[in-house]
Amino acid sequence: MAALNITRPSDAVRKLLVRQVRAVFNDAKRGEAPIVPSDHALFEQDSPIRMVHADVVAMMVGGMRALMLQMLHPAALQGVLDHSDFREDVQGRLRRTARFIAVTTYGDRRDAARAVATVNAIHARLTGHLPSGQPYSATDPRVLAWVHLAETTSFLEAYLTYADPGMPPRAQDRYFEQTAVVGEMLGASPVPRSRAEAHSLMAEFRGDLGGGTAAREVARFLLEGDEGRRPGRVMRTLGTAAVDLLPPFARTMLAIKRPGLAGLPALAGTLAMAGTIRWAFAKPQ
Repeated sequence: MAALNITRPSDAVRKLLVRQVRAVFNDAKRGEAPIVPSDHALFEQDSPIRMVHADVVAMMVGGMRALMLQMLHPAALQGVLDHSDFREDVQGRLRRTARFIAVTTYGDRRDAARAVATVNAIHARLTGHLPSGQPYSATDPRVLAWVHLAETTSFLEAYLTYADPGMPPRAQDRYFEQTAVVGEMLGASPVPRSRAEAHSLMAEFRGDLGGGTAAREVARFLLEGDEGRRPGRVMRTLGTAAVDLLPPFARTMLAIKRPGLAGLPALAGTLAMAGTIRWAFAKPQ
């Protein structure tokens, strides 16, 4: 009797989950496909930046945390308000950011350089004025430094919480050393090269931040949406996890309370989601 080729339910579920996750980060209508890791990437295999950026749930939580932090800088906030369609396409913005991170982390270094050049060219066109009348530019090294700092600290914090709490301090420092390469390619300055430097810069930037009504409205939109565009259960869960990881000063400036006991199911759900997706991607696809 011929052997039957039966796919176990767990394997079918794994493949379905992988397809669904990839669909979130790759717009098939635009011909996008997952970034294939290259032997000629900017960073070597199994290095900290590649480990951190490979954890899907931690990156999503970190991405939401980073966006809320970035909105505390008046120039970064105004640039989004003036030049972004984030209210109409939040998922698209997150997807484009994720693809940029993927290509600069795993893609061929020539593709990474082209992606950076594209972003730099876009930034060169983004100028305007703050409500005070002060001009701003998306190429300002210090504004870019805050955006970079918000992202790198958020991604690492989420990774430590939902993927590898035991990540050695030296590996954490190496993560900042590696992300500094891309940050400087984008024109950011200063950029941290260790966890201690990141902590010091976070304190230094407190004087640059503003918060205010507009920043609070953006944060509220990210977490709650608006009429007719409410986030689904998964995004609400990840949003709760992101708020939980925000520095206390940021929650105060954004008028957001840290999740209490009512938030525990969402935090537990995020942890379970992270483990499930790592399981799904553990086997070669």
